[in-house]
Amino acid sequence: MTNPSENLSLEGLNFTTIKLSQEDHILTVTLNRPERKNAINPTMSNELIFAFDYAKTNRDIRVVILAAMGDIFCAGGDLRTMSGGEDQGPQSNVPKRGETDDIALRLRHMNKPVIAKIQGPVFAGALLFVCNATHAYAADQAHFSAPEIKRGIWPFMVMAGLFRVMNKRQGLDFIMRGERISAAEATVTGLINNAVPANDLDATVQKIATDLASLAPSTMQLGLAAYNSQDDMDFDAALPFLRSQLDECLKSDNAREGINAFLEKREPNWD
Repeated sequence: MTNPSENLSLEGLNFTTIKLSQEDHILTVTLNRPERKNAINPTMSNELIFAFDYAKTNRDIRVVILAAMGDIFCAGGDLRTMSGGEDQGPQSNVPKRGETDDIALRLRHMNKPVIAKIQGPVFAGALLFVCNATHAYAADQAHFSAPEIKRGIWPFMVMAGLFRVMNKRQGLDFIMRGERISAAEATVTGLINNAVPANDLDATVQKIATDLASLAPSTMQLGLAAYNSQDDMDFDAALPFLRSQLDECLKSDNAREGINAFLEKREPNWD
């Protein structure tokens, strides 16, 4: 897992399956295999893991947007490489840092806001992105499906995140029948935050990202880390743990600055 003190750099790296852009504390990671429906092959998996580790360890990055090129957000795992086929395409020189299942762990333990910007259909393993991002917004024509059962496969890795955002009855039906649901249905089940008209998706996600980037960054990280840690605790264990995290938060520079800014009737200036 990532060491927060690591100093990762993008210099000299040739990303062949994703694109990266950084502005105003926001890193946009764009899936860039539209000719393959943005299916996740080993190269994409490795490049995403590196990008997420870079985002976690870079203090200037406060928010990550996960977007995609083309009409389909992501078709899940690339069946050609999953069935033993060769991974043919431009050669990436991005250092290897993990396996495909580490994508969900990297998202969950980044402890920074991650917004999935879903412009088109989401299939199978692509649900790892949707379920483990902190936010997910979709164009209203997008749809979602876990069709693995129709190919004799079960969405094992997806389940860990899916049942943390969708209730068990709806989630089981979703993966047992393999039928797609609309963006509106995905909103009702909790799979995504909201569905918006396609023309409004960019502006909607940009506003949310900008709002999140304007908030106390170290407090955001501390809070998300505490959220993830207490997620599986029983209530009696969670409360004292969260009390200790509150005490730590109140001693932080972000808390001091936020309180002083409130008392002085000014906007806070976060580090």
